[in-house]
Amino acid sequence: MAEEFNDDVVEEQVNPGADVEMGEGDEAEGSTARNGGELPFAEGGDTEPRTSFISYLTSPVVTLLVGNGDTETILTAHQALLAQSPFFSDACAAFTDDGSPRQIELATEELDAVGCFLEYLYTGDYFPRKLAGQRLLEQDPSIPNVDETGDQLLKHARVYTLAEKFGIDKLKSLASSKIHCVNSTAKGEIAYARYIYQYTNKDDTTVRAPVANFWATRSHTLRAEAEEEFRSLCLEFPQFGYDVLTRVLDEKLKRERNEKLHPGTGSGRKRARHSNV
Repeated sequence: MAEEFNDDVVEEQVNPGADVEMGEGDEAEGSTARNGGELPFAEGGDTEPRTSFISYLTSPVVTLLVGNGDTETILTAHQALLAQSPFFSDACAAFTDDGSPRQIELATEELDAVGCFLEYLYTGDYFPRKLAGQRLLEQDPSIPNVDETGDQLLKHARVYTLAEKFGIDKLKSLASSKIHCVNSTAKGEIAYARYIYQYTNKDDTTVRAPVANFWATRSHTLRAEAEEEFRSLCLEFPQFGYDVLTRVLDEKLKRERNEKLHPGTGSGRKRARHSNV
């Protein structure tokens, strides 16, 4: 998505080279720490033991029935990994050890999104991965560099809504960050906006706010590329039109206030930065 997005990065700075004066007894105390004494971060008691990956792989295998009818696909996953999701944890709690099938139906879910979810459970990420230090994703030779149809945006949007349903917040954040790495066209953005306003909660500002901001700042240039689709979207989802209009008016009021504060700087109207699409 063309809207700018910054990943949250927390940096911690230390100064290992700073001079430190030691009083009497301090050197002995420091020596104790260096020779196996209690470290300052050891407070707080014992930490929980790390769960080994082998323990996940030796847990029972659960069958997932994704889709329905002719599109139904059978997937399998280890129960201990699935149970990290509150949704699957509750479902697995109903299983018994009497030999009956461990099976969960996901009749309304999209296969690719479920596949991305399982890939995340096993590896901590899903394809395409983000390139370190860049707002770019790994290249996939099977898809175009520019998302003409919105399929690439929808891929990550579906993972986002699935992670919401399954209660995996880190996957939600990951999918949201990948949305902002996709270069798409106006029609692609409209397909994405339609999905977001149809399948996300109205209070979900994580994905809705960037959509409204994007169209508020670029609708005057992008609308010409897909005017009929834009009009249809506004009529189908009045909340989308309201959110966009609110941001346009807020920006207009902000510009007028700036003009009153700085009357000698000209009109204050900046030339629109055109999208790359």
